[in-house]
Parts: sequence; structure tokens; C-alpha cells
Amino acid sequence: MSQTDFDILVIGGGPGGYVAALRAAQLGLSVAVVEAQHLGGICLNWGCIPTKALLRASEINHLLHDLEPYGFKAENVSFDFAKVVARSRAVSKQLASGVAHLLKKAKVPVFNGYGKLAGLTADKKRKVSVTAKEGATTTLTAQHVILATGARARTLPGLEPDGNLIWSYREALVPETLPKRLLVIGSGAIGTEFASFYRNMGSEVTLVEVAPRVLPVEDEEISALAKKAFEKQGIKVLTSAKIGSLQKAGQTVTVPVEVAGKQQNITVDTVISAVGIVGNTENLGLENTKIVVERTHIVTDALCRTGEPGVYAIGDLAGAPWLAHKASHEAVMCVEAIAGKKVHPLDPTKIPGCTYCRPQVASVGLTESKARDAGYKVRVGKFPLVANGKALAMGETDGLIKTVFDEVTGELLGAHMIGAEVTEMIQGYVIARNGELTEAELAETVFPHPTISESMHEAVLAAYDGALHF
Repeated sequence: MSQTDFDILVIGGGPGGYVAALRAAQLGLSVAVVEAQHLGGICLNWGCIPTKALLRASEINHLLHDLEPYGFKAENVSFDFAKVVARSRAVSKQLASGVAHLLKKAKVPVFNGYGKLAGLTADKKRKVSVTAKEGATTTLTAQHVILATGARARTLPGLEPDGNLIWSYREALVPETLPKRLLVIGSGAIGTEFASFYRNMGSEVTLVEVAPRVLPVEDEEISALAKKAFEKQGIKVLTSAKIGSLQKAGQTVTVPVEVAGKQQNITVDTVISAVGIVGNTENLGLENTKIVVERTHIVTDALCRTGEPGVYAIGDLAGAPWLAHKASHEAVMCVEAIAGKKVHPLDPTKIPGCTYCRPQVASVGLTESKARDAGYKVRVGKFPLVANGKALAMGETDGLIKTVFDEVTGELLGAHMIGAEVTEMIQGYVIARNGELTEAELAETVFPHPTISESMHEAVLAAYDGALHF
């Protein structure tokens, strides 16, 4: 008979769940994963990874149509859209298989099915019922249960995906054909990445946002530069927009959009709804527990503990920021706390955010306005990529690096970047935030030449009137 009692049970096999299981196994704890669909979760199967594969293809397509400045010429450039999508799916499949291999190597059993809290045993262990797709039910027990069921796309009335004219991110990842005209509702990371992909592949794209600016969680200056870049690429951007009832007619859909009191009807082939996410809290057996759910997300303390003893929640299920790397970090922190190790609660201002549109956007910490609102007296440094040698050599001069420092202590409060490969560079500022480095220590750091990362150094120097190359 297979093992049914564990130290830890993890419900959900995404970047939070499988990492929690692997760390628990490393620490010598008996652990199992309950997963209903795909190991790797949304991130590996329907989010982070397949979108990056698609975006890479669209970047290549863009470059092939912009070769003249580099001295090249290509005629009759074309692509096989089905192969573009198939490659994306293959990348996801490879990584998901890798997760299965890692769990098998760590001797972590995976129970395929839907996990649900099912009360306590006589000796106060947690019971979890696992219902397989075919209906068979297994009962598992554990001292601790980690809920890591993630989240799904939010749907609004009238914007429900129909698999034809209206898409969520899932349909947008596996299109059969390239839509000629596309409207994307929502300009967060998901919306802007899809807008970039489809525009770079040749679609006419309109990006609609109800907030006053695109990428509304980013620094205002970065948002403004992103909007300018999107419009330069031919994306029509509408902000502070009100959306009326969609009208379907044959193979088109008309969307009434009101901006500044003026309404226009936009007719497109496809609408992508990217208006946020909701936590997967249903059918987890939360009834008759002390677990609190607020706005579809489980409330936890700084160490991922819920109101129910022995039950924890991590990742998207536990609220913002909705990032895979946040889920993985919480997974390790949660398991180590269970194991009795000393851990440090996660500081949200030290979690980087990355958006892989063109140009890329990355940030960590407080924006300039939030720092001022928090009462800080700040020093702000800016350095444009047009003044960077490597960016100029690459032909990628659209961008800005911005730093925000506490004038009193010299602490780096935040860093905000837009431009080529900034998602790869933001980690330098994350390390600075985590290490509580000051402007003096960053100014004394040697950055390699020629690299775009030199702009990070210049943005530090600029905050203290010491920029050398601008």
C-alpha cells in the first residue's frame, strides 16, 4: 500500500507548490503533492513560460522587418503561425516534464486529483480528500497542509471568453490564426505582453485601460514612456476608458469605448480580456474553518499561516503581488518555518516585477510618488539609454533607468527601468534592496563596459548630481 500519511501535504503543483515539496524533501520531511491538472501550474503551462516563447518569436519577426539600419536586407519574410504556437507549447511541455522529474528524483509522490480539507483525525492530524477525475477518492493525512492552488483569469459580465471572439490568456496562447484586428482590455503585464506579441506579429492592436495610464502599478514616468513606445509601434492606446456592452456579429465584435466623454465603436476580430485574476478558493473545504477569504484570496500572516492551525497558503492564492517568483520564495519560507528554521518574512518592496512587452519594463521597491506619499524626502536619478554605448550599438536606445533614494539615509527605496533586457538587469537593484545598500556603496560598485547595466550605475550617480555620461 502506498504512503498516505505525511509531514506536509501540498495542494497545487505550481511554482509555489512544487517548490514547497522539493524544499520539504531536502529538509528530510515526508511530503506529497496533490495536483488536478498540470505540474508547473499556470506559470509553466499557461503563463510565464509560453508567453515568453511567443514573445521571442515576435521579437524575431520584428527584427526581420527592421534590418535596414543594421545593413541587412531580407525579402518575402514570412512565418508559419502554427509552428510559432507549437514551439511555445513544446517549451511548456518540456519544463512541466522537468518538474515531474525533479519530484520523482526527490521521491515526492504526486496524487492526481482535486484536494480538499476534510477535517481532523482523532490525533489532530489534517485530513485531505483527493478526488481523481474519474471520481475515485483517497484520504491523505498530514501535520501540515500548504494550499497553493493559484488563481485564474477574472471574468467580467459581458466579457466571458467564448473561445471564438473573446479570449482569456488561455485562448490567446493557442490561437489557430492570427487576428487581423485585436482589442486588448487591461494594460497590466498580461495585457501589454499580448498587445506586444500580436502587434509584432502584424495584428492591428488597440489597448484599452480603465485607469489613467498603462501599466498602472509602475512608476508614472515609466508608464508614460511605455505608452509612447507602444504608440510608436502602431498600438492604439486608450486610457481612462469606459467599456460598453460588446456586440457580436458573425466573426467580428464591436466594442463601445468612451474616453473623455466621447464614445467610439471599435470593431475587431478578437477581444482579449486581461482584467486581473481571482484566487482558486472554491472546493478546498474552507467551510467550518477559521480561514478568512478576502476578495477571493486567502488571508495569511507574514509566514503564510492562515487562521486555521496547521494550514498555510502561498502564491497567487494568498494575494498580491501575483508573481511566480514570489510564490516560490514563499514556498521555501513557509516550509523552513514549519521545519523550525529561522526565517525572515518577505518584504513586498524587495520583490521585483517584470513585464516582457517591447520595450521591457522592470521595477523593485517604491515608485517616486509612493516614496513621497510615505513621507520620504527623496533624491531621484535618471539615465536615458540613448546615452549608453551598448544600447546605441544594439540599436535599442528607447528606455530609461530611474532610481529613488532616501535623501536622509542614502537607502535605495526603489528602481524603475524600461528598455532592452531590463528584466535581466533589475536583479542588481533587488540585491541592493535586500542588502540595504546605500547610494555610496552602489556608486563605488564597478559595472562592466560596454553593457546596458552601466546605465544602472549612471542612474545612481545622477541621483546625487554625479552622472558622467549625460
